[in-house]
Order: sequence, then C-alpha cells, then structure tokens
Amino acid sequence: MENIVSKDGTPIAYQRTGAGPPLVLVHGTLSSHGGWAAILPILEKQFTVYAIDRRGRGESGDALDYAVEREFEDVAALVDAIGENVNLLGHSFGGLCVLEAALLTPNLRRLIVYEPPSLPVPGVPLYPEGIVDRLEALLDAGDRENVVITVFRDLVRMPSDELEQFKVSPRFAAWVAAAHTVPRETRAEEEYRFVPERFKHLHVPTLLLVGGDSPQEVKTTIDSWHAALPNSHVKVLPGQQHVAQVTAPDLFMREIEAFLLESE
Repeated sequence: MENIVSKDGTPIAYQRTGAGPPLVLVHGTLSSHGGWAAILPILEKQFTVYAIDRRGRGESGDALDYAVEREFEDVAALVDAIGENVNLLGHSFGGLCVLEAALLTPNLRRLIVYEPPSLPVPGVPLYPEGIVDRLEALLDAGDRENVVITVFRDLVRMPSDELEQFKVSPRFAAWVAAAHTVPRETRAEEEYRFVPERFKHLHVPTLLLVGGDSPQEVKTTIDSWHAALPNSHVKVLPGQQHVAQVTAPDLFMREIEAFLLESE
C-alpha cells in the first residue's frame, strides 16, 4: 500500500497495480480497496489501478471530527497526485465521493458512478426512522456483525439469498472491521442536499450505472444525476441490484471497458 496526504493532513492509503491509463477506484460503505477483488485482475490488464481505502478503514488514517467534505477532498487529492488525467470509478457512497470530487479537480478524463446514495426527497425519510440510532446502539453493544447485517438488510435491501451469501463471504470480516464508519456515513447521506446547478459546468464524460432490479428510488436518483450532468448517459445492468461487480463481474466489466476504452 502507498499513501498520499489529504488536504486536512489525513494519510489516505491506496493499492496501485497493473499498467496502462490511470483508473482510481472508490469503494462504498463498509468496504475497502479489497472490495474490487472480483474485477481487479481484469482491470489490471488495461489500467494502472489505484484502489483507495477511504478514511477510517484499511490502512488509511482518520480525523477526530468527521465531515463528508473531507471524503471528497481525499479522492481529489489522490487524483491530483497521479499527475495526469484520470478515470474515476465510484460505487455507492463512493459514487457520491467521486461526483463531488469531480468539482474539486480538473484532472479527470472519464467518470463512472454506480448507484450513489439515494437523494433525499422533501418530507420523505431517506431511511427507516431511527436507523442511525439502532446502528449506534449495536456498535455501543459491541455487536459489529449485526451492524453489517442491518446495513445490507434494511438500507441496501439486499435479497435474503444474496445476504446469506455475503454473510459467509471472505470479505465479511473486513466489513465488520469497518462497522464504526456506518452511522456517520448514513447521517451524511441523510443530510446531503443535491443542488443540480452546482454540476452544470461539469462536462467530464460520465457513465451512470444502475441495476435493473434495484429499488425505484435508486433509479430516480440516477435520473436526477443524469439530468444535472451535461455529458452523462445511463446504462442499466439487467437482473442486478447494488453489487453487480460481485454478482455479475463479466457484465459489469463489459460496461466499464466499453466506456473507458472508447475513443474520444
């Protein structure tokens, strides 16, 4: 693992592998750079991959006071440190990070966002009432495993058969290790306010990915981002929901490669 120092002085770790044009990967909630394991061998054949550990997990540092804006700065700091135009891919909460980071750096070639957090609708709770309090109570009780299960079951709304597969995944221990980051990210998602006008000059070619079987609010969020981003298009992953890079890596990679390798 290598490190860069973010704007607030926090060390941010990343794993660099492969050869070719630079591609930065930004994982979602509970994950780390290892969450890309299913597709990394394919990516490494065509790209120099920079798989980040977001702050608070893996080998990255953290700060006493959390603010989601620092996450955006972390991504921009890595992009700028690479020294050339970069392809940037973010999943879930990492998708929000890359969208906001795109406003902080000019050094982007192409942007891919897979199911960023659902956008709040005025008067409609984003998540079940009291969910953050429940997560914090589980953490206080030392029940980190149920924090992870609650996220997949009640926030992601993962199908029960898929959830059972994830509970026996080799990655489950890493998700448990990152459980302390969940409440703060969930609060950040609830407090985030999407202002379309802020993105009207972001002309970086952008691919927005969404699972064909994902909940309607996820698809509505993708439509909102698509309307706001002047150079974006949407691709639906048939039969998939929130983790196609794990459940359908070949399908996921076809869309990634087609977008990143097309001529300018």
